[in-house]
Amino acid sequence: MLTLYGGDISKGLENVPVCIEKDVIEGSLPNFQYTPENIQGLGCDIDPSEVTLPGCSCRSVSCEPLGCPCLRFGLAYTDGGLLEQREESGASYSQPVFECNALCACSESCQSRVVQNGLQTRVCVFRTENRGWGVVTLEAIARGSFVCEYAGEVIGFEEARKRQLSQTPEDKNYIIAVQEHGGSLRTGTTFVDPDTVGNVGRFLNHSCQPNLTMVPVRVHSLVPRLGLFSRRDIEPGEELTFDYSGGHAPRTDASAEGDLQRKVCLCGAHNCTGFLPLDFSVLH
Repeated sequence: MLTLYGGDISKGLENVPVCIEKDVIEGSLPNFQYTPENIQGLGCDIDPSEVTLPGCSCRSVSCEPLGCPCLRFGLAYTDGGLLEQREESGASYSQPVFECNALCACSESCQSRVVQNGLQTRVCVFRTENRGWGVVTLEAIARGSFVCEYAGEVIGFEEARKRQLSQTPEDKNYIIAVQEHGGSLRTGTTFVDPDTVGNVGRFLNHSCQPNLTMVPVRVHSLVPRLGLFSRRDIEPGEELTFDYSGGHAPRTDASAEGDLQRKVCLCGAHNCTGFLPLDFSVLH
């Protein structure tokens, strides 16, 4: 467990400081612009910060899932703001979350306002032994809690492909592609790249046995925010990790470009697949 930490790499943009291990020189951090939320990048037609979803007319302190139009689709939070676990097909959450937004008539303390309230957990960035940077929690986290976003530039498919193809085997791949299915025929994919503009989520390592899981959460916009929620109770000092593949087995029909970009996984889990997940669909 880390006992020495300081600084704030978010420079006051988060509700709580994002600390850095004290024996690490702050100037050694990657050069990037901190943002607590997604921003519009190349190839993204919708500004993620624009309010485009309608609000509810629930004039109550907290909305009820069965009566609020914002909460009729997808998963809802419990009274304590937790997301109930649903293990299906290897992934923890198979449905998105819709929160009440800026146009809603309910109070700011409505239980359906969680991700929009930002980082609430004290976390610390540190240097791992063999996996670059990592993030540990400085406090206990209950199962189902929102921990942080994976925020950065929301980009289009062609831009994601261009950026991924330009990477060398030594480069880290930060681009996350989240695919959502809205029925048998409708599919949408969101690409988020926190390499040059991002938040603390960019420092989270992959694990084949993670303690966090990623869930698309819509607040004000149709563009989802990628919320990371705890899969189990987490103790102070534990490293925070998530499965870059979203809980689905990595594809094996790699192209030549994909083979060159595959990186060895060093998570140490008993079920480790041997390689970090890579979305080969972006390479075609």
